[in-house]
Amino acid sequence: AVRAAALLTARCAAVPGLRRRIHDVLLPIGAAAWSPDADFDAARHVFLVRTPDPRAAAGPLMARPLDRGRPPWEAHVLAGPDPGSFAVLFKFHHALADGLGALALAALLFDEGEGVRGPARPAPEPRPSAGSALRSLPGMLAARVQDVGQALEIGASVARAGLPLGVPAALTAAPARTGTRAVAGLALDLDDVNRIRKVAGGTVNDVLIALVAGALRRWLLGRGDPEPEGPGPRALIPVSRRRPGGAAKYGNRLSGYLLRLPLAEPDPLLRLDRVRLGMDRNKEAGPARGAGAVALLADHVHPLGHRLGGPLVAQAARMLFDILVTSVPLPGFTFSLGGSRVREVYPLAPLARGHSLAVAVSTYMGTVHYGLVADAAAVPDLAALAEALRAELDELVREVS
Repeated sequence: AVRAAALLTARCAAVPGLRRRIHDVLLPIGAAAWSPDADFDAARHVFLVRTPDPRAAAGPLMARPLDRGRPPWEAHVLAGPDPGSFAVLFKFHHALADGLGALALAALLFDEGEGVRGPARPAPEPRPSAGSALRSLPGMLAARVQDVGQALEIGASVARAGLPLGVPAALTAAPARTGTRAVAGLALDLDDVNRIRKVAGGTVNDVLIALVAGALRRWLLGRGDPEPEGPGPRALIPVSRRRPGGAAKYGNRLSGYLLRLPLAEPDPLLRLDRVRLGMDRNKEAGPARGAGAVALLADHVHPLGHRLGGPLVAQAARMLFDILVTSVPLPGFTFSLGGSRVREVYPLAPLARGHSLAVAVSTYMGTVHYGLVADAAAVPDLAALAEALRAELDELVREVS
């Protein structure tokens, strides 16, 4: 994963000054986490873009790689067609923050009185003495043995889950890599999702994942693709390892679940039931043992191994999973930015190399916001997939009514 992002939309008459505020808040964090001597100024990291359609402008901006020689984030203030509307697109490298960490950093920019603040800069840990290091040696050896066992279990799970069975060509066929991106957003009523959950069972997240499975089936059939067969594509479902109320840390603190999306099942309620059962099995095993936990192995690799093996791992994403479906939980507050209430929050997931589509979802102000990122050459009809999500929700509501 290269970066996480979020598109916030709001109405405000005071866009000027927002660039400077973003710069002043995020500069110390980005510089401390990356390079204190990095060349930085607001004009090169906080950009002002005037556009009639902020969502359409987000696609080309997502396609532009972050400059690895500077603090690992960008912000684009997208001024809308009228003076009272704007959006802000934040891009964070995963070396700086995962989804929850990026949310905490963005929260630093919200107006005072929101009830949510970003993380304080972590204090440096004390260096252990020689005596304490010797006393901790047995525990270190036991932890290393446990790590080896965990790695073997993860490897076995990857081998079992790695068979590409029932994967639509639209998700796995190597597209003509143009480097372009398309972005779409969709807002759905959270009350409808809760109505489905109460009748059909499972969790809100189960329903949100089942909506993705049903929408993919609708979208593929609408394109004239063959009827889906087999177990279905492998969805990587990231799981945060951050403890609620624990000490804030920068960086990537993610594990994950691997789940087959049952696209071959035509009945929407049975699809939801299969998603629920699959997620229950994942939760019983825990986020540290299954195939989706492969990211945990990176914690035990020497930095030189990351430098040498990183490009190879980036090329292997399609061997591990077929589509990313991630949920970014937001606190139950109404945010404001620059004196204006934030109306919509669309998380945007990174698109792995060789993948055509990534889906992210969050709930805010009683609304479910789906953020879709696609390779524009491989998925020229991304808006049709967004509408398929709405149609799938409507059908599930009818089924439980």
